[in-house]
Amino acid sequence: MTVFIIKAAQLFLSLSILVVLHELGHFIPAKLFKTKVEKFYLFFDIKFSIFKKKIGETVYGIGWLPLGGYVKIAGMIDESMDKEQMAKPPQPWEFRSKPTWQRLIIMLGGVFMNFVLAFFLYMVILFVWGTVYIQKDDVKYGYGVSKTMENYGFQQGDKIVSVDGEPIENLSEDVSKYLMFRNIETIQVEHTNGAIEDLAIPEDIGKQLFAAGDLPAFEPRSPFQVEEVEPGLPAEKAGLIAQDKIVAVNGNPITYFSDFTYQLKNSATTDIVLEVERNNETKKFTLTPTEDNKVGIAVKRTDLDFIKVNQREYSLAESVSGGISKGYWEIKDYLAQFQYIFTKKGASQIGGFAAIGQMFPSQWNWQVFWKMTAFLSIMLGVLNLLPIPALDGGHVMFLLYEIISGRKPGDKFMEYAQLVGFVLLIGLVLFANGNDAFKAIQDWLK
Repeated sequence: MTVFIIKAAQLFLSLSILVVLHELGHFIPAKLFKTKVEKFYLFFDIKFSIFKKKIGETVYGIGWLPLGGYVKIAGMIDESMDKEQMAKPPQPWEFRSKPTWQRLIIMLGGVFMNFVLAFFLYMVILFVWGTVYIQKDDVKYGYGVSKTMENYGFQQGDKIVSVDGEPIENLSEDVSKYLMFRNIETIQVEHTNGAIEDLAIPEDIGKQLFAAGDLPAFEPRSPFQVEEVEPGLPAEKAGLIAQDKIVAVNGNPITYFSDFTYQLKNSATTDIVLEVERNNETKKFTLTPTEDNKVGIAVKRTDLDFIKVNQREYSLAESVSGGISKGYWEIKDYLAQFQYIFTKKGASQIGGFAAIGQMFPSQWNWQVFWKMTAFLSIMLGVLNLLPIPALDGGHVMFLLYEIISGRKPGDKFMEYAQLVGFVLLIGLVLFANGNDAFKAIQDWLK
């Protein structure tokens, strides 16, 4: 329960910060352009508010439904669906009376604030905590390679030298991103025999890895033994216990944990035969992994020096340039994820609040918290730019139509569009959180 509370608290605080700053991005230009802002709310106040106070012409408050927040701008068709106000003659202080360029700036303000926040946080993170990095010789036993990568000449134990001729600072984190989200042509590796080879990477490697479930494509190899056996799962039912050392899977000798996961993923049979060393004896156990290849063991790395992590510090100037670069690539990589989301498999992996909450650490860590907040700020900014009515991107789409055509969409059309967009958004929220619930039920039944 304590872990749940810590994760939930981090999620709640992060989303609250993001929502307030996003709405502030709309609020500030609205006030600069002398547009009346009637409400500024964290969360939605359907029927009642937890807190509210009127200052000047604006009511500031906290609603009870934690699904976002909003600013209610006079003379604008938004989620409030205030038809009564829209039926009255336009007033100079209303949104609809302002020039198109001002309305466009007001609508883009929230997304702009999200991106600015992300860049700023990445700068602060680099300046305060720096970065960790892992280079070729820091991976003591090389990498375990997925089946998909073996098809293109990679071998178990390879060390990565460069990507497209350039060395990568953080191999463990960045190589997967390059494969999944960026167009790369070659990876240079050093095989276990010392030979250096440039291996060609197909253009659709990311889609191949995603479809095959071969992620991560590379995993640092490390010797291991069983540390804990989870109750009720296949390993316990088969008879494995803590301190067991798994030495073969289906007759294939294994030394590293990546060998073990490789054999599980690529087994030609449903039942798995494990050879285990226990008290100087070799025993055999047969088990059937779950659908997602889990057997129910936690492992202990028996050589803690299997990977070396280095620390890099940043000056103020370096953190500014580095933060801008980090923010740019995070946005670009996040946009690239949509090629996987719009597939049957990708849709099934979309998660809601529970999935996002699980991304936070089980112990409060400010560095990780701000990294997650920066990433969620990018996610919120990108999603809000989608051309869906009820999102900022929907309003921007109609404003761009007005600029190009010289005609403003009718109020009745905007009302219907807003309603359709709101229903669509609710549907997406229910779908994402429904996926979380379905996975939780599946785990519970196991």
